[in-house]
Amino acid sequence: MTLQVAFYKGRTRLYDKVTQWWLKGSYSHCELILGQDPQGLLICASSSARDGGVRIKHMQLNPDRWDVITVQGDVYDAWHWMALHADEGYDWLGFFGFIARALGHDPKRWFCSEAVAEMLGIPEGWRFDPCSLHAVLSREYPGAGRAVTP
Repeated sequence: MTLQVAFYKGRTRLYDKVTQWWLKGSYSHCELILGQDPQGLLICASSSARDGGVRIKHMQLNPDRWDVITVQGDVYDAWHWMALHADEGYDWLGFFGFIARALGHDPKRWFCSEAVAEMLGIPEGWRFDPCSLHAVLSREYPGAGRAVTP
């Protein structure tokens, strides 16, 4: 079974610019696409500081601001993970761990790429920032597309 992961490359907010600069990459956020709703919006799962932590959000992804890759994964496992962790907070400690890894992470909170990695069954998701997760998934699936598709 396959799923899609969307990586945000937009630079509209200072947070995105600083995160991309610090990570030396193109991405500041990621979402796991779980499906499409009847109105044509994508059902996206992640953890967001702006939204207060783990959540599902119906979104339209502008291809100028998002790169999407197709990966192996089980949508039912992802939904199950979301059911177990919905509304858990944003992992600021883990986020700042990108600066100083010794800070570790909060095991009851999640940042975006950590949550997406866990939903895909990748252990120790806290080790991945959006850029490193993209690099790993792109190498594992070198033929993965870059267009936004439902």
